[in-house]
Amino acid sequence: MFSYLRHFDWKLNGAVALLSLASLVGLASISMDLFWKQLLFIVIGLVLMLFVTYFDWRSFANYRGVILGVYGVAIFLLILTLIIAPEIRGNKAWIPIGPFQFQASVFANLALIIVLASFFRKGHRSIAHLSTLAKSFIYFAIPAGLVYLQPDLGSVLLMFSVWFGFVLVSGIRWRHLVAAFMIFAVIGALGWAVFLKPYQKDRIVGVFFPDRDVLGVNYNVIQAKIAIGSAGLFGKGFGQGTQVQLGFLPEAHTDFIFSGITEEWGLITGFLLIGAFFWIIVRIVAIGLVERNSFSQFICLGIALFLLANFVFNTGSNIGLVPVIGVPYPFLSYGGSHILAEFILLGMIQSIKLRNA
Repeated sequence: MFSYLRHFDWKLNGAVALLSLASLVGLASISMDLFWKQLLFIVIGLVLMLFVTYFDWRSFANYRGVILGVYGVAIFLLILTLIIAPEIRGNKAWIPIGPFQFQASVFANLALIIVLASFFRKGHRSIAHLSTLAKSFIYFAIPAGLVYLQPDLGSVLLMFSVWFGFVLVSGIRWRHLVAAFMIFAVIGALGWAVFLKPYQKDRIVGVFFPDRDVLGVNYNVIQAKIAIGSAGLFGKGFGQGTQVQLGFLPEAHTDFIFSGITEEWGLITGFLLIGAFFWIIVRIVAIGLVERNSFSQFICLGIALFLLANFVFNTGSNIGLVPVIGVPYPFLSYGGSHILAEFILLGMIQSIKLRNA
């Protein structure tokens, strides 16, 4: 057992441990109930990670039926969510399971990574053909469409980031890329005119006009900026953050946990959290680069893209660079579904690392 653990990438585990510890400290400052729940999620996540490492994910590339089965289960769960999930703040995204809630869209992202990795390990050789590009887009579009109906624009953007990252790395021709951007521009204009809800439009406009509607659409971002800007190098201390403790910073345990932790522990800690995340990405990419199996390489790529998209949208919204779309900071934000999914993804990476040891 100890020899098995010795071959783990402990540099990667160390960065994950740092973010998880920071999450627990930040949540303890807000609510001990959140602290204990998050600790439970992390412990279950670690067990799942160890379980997942026992599987050789390279062999799954030869079982397309299994991969499509995982994808099919994810689609079924998304449909089930639309049918039975209660509406919470205008979204039907969480299936209640006792005292907890299950977010199927998080695991749909996991399934999408696996099915696209399987597709592109051979499909990237013919990515110049529009038929191949269209098939890969359908794999993205089906779950993305179901998630949009919840509506959960954040998860749709995460799925798009994974799919588009795969396409770019696979060597798409420039003329196809230009054509794709033109198509997306048309879809974007159509989405703005027809599909986006008023509050979604307001959030996008708010990025370009940060002083507009300071008590409405821009309130959350302004409070997050105040929290970060007032932190100083070393912060205000545990439980002393005014924005967090007085309730001025909304969703301080999820969407804006980075701002809340930075306010209480300082800019140095904020930069440390950012550094720890990018070290995770560096280690995942490094593991993928030395892997000779194309399926495993694409698994590493998909996981890196997924985590990076989460980080960019989360921290970007904390400092007002992107709209607030409700995606978590990996391994830091409170939440059972995303924490468990992230530890499963970590287990897949460690499994690939073990088979290369």
